[in-house]
Amino acid sequence: MSDASPPRNRREAVAQALARLAPRLPAFEAEAALDRALASPGLRRAAPETAARLALVTYARHVFTDYDDLLADGYDRDSARHFVLDDLNAALVAWGATPIPEAEAEQEAEAADGGEPHRNPDPDLH
Repeated sequence: MSDASPPRNRREAVAQALARLAPRLPAFEAEAALDRALASPGLRRAAPETAARLALVTYARHVFTDYDDLLADGYDRDSARHFVLDDLNAALVAWGATPIPEAEAEQEAEAADGGEPHRNPDPDLH
């Protein structure tokens, strides 16, 4: 277990979760992901681990892949996510974080195409 003291506020709780999820994440990248987690209205009520993971994945997708370029070129969101998955996972692995399994990414795309929503407690899919 860690010698870290219990978090005093939401920022500390999410920062500690981010440090556990991506132990090799550089400080300036961690701050950017943390800011994203705290600024997102959709993550305000999320558990710190969930907010940290979703913010980390979103940050990596937008900063370290061609995701935004693909969207600008007319690709739909699911297609763009498919094409950047390898680059996204490379960034996550470099930071010591768990990559997004391809099978889960495919299930998310199928659910978006009208199938049943894929309910997975692991926030890797966003």
